[in-house]
Amino acid sequence: MKQLYRNNLQLHILLACAVALVCYAVLAHFGVLHVSPDIIGTGAVLANMTPAAARIVDPVLTTAAQGYKHAGMVADALFPAVPVDQRGGKIVSFGREDFKIYNTLRAPGANTQRVQIGYAGNPYALEDHSLEGVAPIENMQEAAAVPGINLGNATVRKVQKIIALRKEKAAADIARTAASYGAANKITLPANSKWSSAHADSQPSIAIETAKDAVRAKIGLRPNTCVLGAAVWSKLKYHSTLIDRFKYTGRDSITLQMLAELWEFERIVVGDAVYVNNAGVQTDVWGKDVVVAYTELGTLEDGGAPSYGYTYQLRGHPFVEQPYYDRNSKSWIYPVTDCLKPVIAGADAGYLFTDAVA
Repeated sequence: MKQLYRNNLQLHILLACAVALVCYAVLAHFGVLHVSPDIIGTGAVLANMTPAAARIVDPVLTTAAQGYKHAGMVADALFPAVPVDQRGGKIVSFGREDFKIYNTLRAPGANTQRVQIGYAGNPYALEDHSLEGVAPIENMQEAAAVPGINLGNATVRKVQKIIALRKEKAAADIARTAASYGAANKITLPANSKWSSAHADSQPSIAIETAKDAVRAKIGLRPNTCVLGAAVWSKLKYHSTLIDRFKYTGRDSITLQMLAELWEFERIVVGDAVYVNNAGVQTDVWGKDVVVAYTELGTLEDGGAPSYGYTYQLRGHPFVEQPYYDRNSKSWIYPVTDCLKPVIAGADAGYLFTDAVA
């Protein structure tokens, strides 16, 4: 009897599966169901997702987007991200109250002196950036046959990389614009003072110290960050005056960590990112320039910080929308959206070297 019961149970399960497959095929034929982008090529199908069902899938892709960082991009070192809740507004700023000598004496019966703490600073207006990645079903079918390959995630990462490069270029353009700085906070190095082997008599360390003093004179703090263009670093690490400082280490070149310790920066980063211009020429995003700056995320509680720059970013961004199938192109579409704006919040906290090397 038990054996007969098991046989009947198995038969009912098989019949139920067969009926389900037939129903799926009919519904898919009439467009009620569509093929899932993650399992396409396996013969499985997925019903049109409700908002609740979409939350199961989309956060995975969104996490892939938010967690992606392209190697060689250094904009965050100068423009750390600040989450904001509106696409436009003003950030509370603080003046130079800490540096003033106030008359705090009070005669009997006299009014107490007052100081205004904080005011509405420069306005910001975020920019929306959206891009859709296209994954043809033919490619997805081939990728599905390879273990460990998720073409959906790969497409999202590719789109996020493109958006990140756009952000890097925007930040570099702002940081490398001489008009953004005061007269005492910038210099274009003349030919005989460039930091390359052809000008062994140049003094990059002295120039950096001059930049640090210029920033400290304006904000009361020494810079903690230095961004080098890739072309600058490739020549600077072999500069004779720097090699001489480390000659007893037995090294023919120096590392970024060694240079940071010598110049007393918390961090020195190299902008290795490149882009292709309209003429099809691959170009360094950060060129041959050097930016020295003090960057810190200040809070209302501690009275802010004289930070060089910020990247205002709408809270919850970037995010990935629910992928959708485009029948005309026979492709899955993966939309990625970001909303941000890099800005120089305090130009006095930065110093620009233009054309630091030949």
